[in-house]
Amino acid sequence: MNLILMGPPGAGKGTQAKRLEDGRGLIQLSTGDMLRATVESGSEVGQQAKAIMERGELVSDEIMIAMIRDRIQQPDCENGFILDGFPRTIAQAEALDEMLTKMDVRLDHVIEMKVDDGILVDRISGRFSCTSCGTGYHDRFQKLQKEGVCDNCGGTEFTRRKDDNAETVSSRLEAYHAQTAPLLPYYKEHGALKSVDGMADIDEVTRQIEAVLGAV
Repeated sequence: MNLILMGPPGAGKGTQAKRLEDGRGLIQLSTGDMLRATVESGSEVGQQAKAIMERGELVSDEIMIAMIRDRIQQPDCENGFILDGFPRTIAQAEALDEMLTKMDVRLDHVIEMKVDDGILVDRISGRFSCTSCGTGYHDRFQKLQKEGVCDNCGGTEFTRRKDDNAETVSSRLEAYHAQTAPLLPYYKEHGALKSVDGMADIDEVTRQIEAVLGAV
């Protein structure tokens, strides 16, 4: 089963993708994580991507498609994947469709997580994650059970993304509404789009997504 999770920054796509990964054995392909890995590599492309990401802008379609193509060919994606953060534009969606068709890979569902823009800045600016296992938390909405200790692995070091600030978030929201929102009718026309209430609590959002996917 191959999925795309859609929604503005801070909608909770990463959290739900991780739950689907754990529950259904799918592989979460967060383009943000892939980009950050490229940045950390120190390559020329990584340096270019770093500058783009910190401005809250979007990297080139060619870079994204190439990363996704190479990743879904790896053995751990044989059972299916979840795209989180891609595509962001009609051009990317068309390029993704073309690439998947050539690879004889089917896209099963596109799930939109609907969220009120008014709460997104608070959601994003409070995010942090464990440096050891990557588990995500939030200062207000998903606190650590024990201060300074990761619930999942017991790690004690955490990190916050440099682009998780009000100014950059506003830029990302503008980009989403201008470029990504038109993808909703695109996928609706293809009969792939379903919507869930991203404003609900995490468990309820998970339940709604599972209802869309149905039995394995």
